[in-house]
Amino acid sequence: MIRPTAIPSLRSARTSGFAGVCGGVLALFALAQPLLQPPARAQATTPQTVQPAGTDLNLSSVKALLSRGDAAVASGNLAEGRRLYDLARDASRRLLGFYRDLSGSFRGLDARIPREMDDKGREALTLLAESNLRLAALFRRQNQPEVAIPLLVEVVKIMTPTNEGGRKAYQQLVELGFVVTPYTAPGSSTGG
Repeated sequence: MIRPTAIPSLRSARTSGFAGVCGGVLALFALAQPLLQPPARAQATTPQTVQPAGTDLNLSSVKALLSRGDAAVASGNLAEGRRLYDLARDASRRLLGFYRDLSGSFRGLDARIPREMDDKGREALTLLAESNLRLAALFRRQNQPEVAIPLLVEVVKIMTPTNEGGRKAYQQLVELGFVVTPYTAPGSSTGG
């Protein structure tokens, strides 16, 4: 689109001869210059993962919460440790749900996305189990087995007894007297 300010320079180009024509052409060229430039380089670069500022809903944040909880418990601040483990547990649950939803939404459309979401979902599930195990250990330390038992049962349920985390949780249930029969994993040299 020609700007209204360019019109007078075109009119003056007719009356002033060669210099006016050159000036008019230069004015038009200056107006068209942004249209002639190639698109920005942003399209040529490979897409990168963007983490919005202030968003703590990712696997790294859950790991950081667990580490901070471990440090708080090690320093004797059990209340802060519990709070951080609870936050890690809640974040793991939300991530797990989000990854499952995204995986299901893209099934049959693009196999890469469900595969990635399934991998992330497994990692979120492992972090959920770790959060539960740490919380259960904290409650056991505070002589609150009635609060630890549901967490341990959930670990066995989500990790299964064939997984190391599931075996640890079941062994703690045996230690608490909630179950009596020990579980010996096939091929395992230790019982329970």
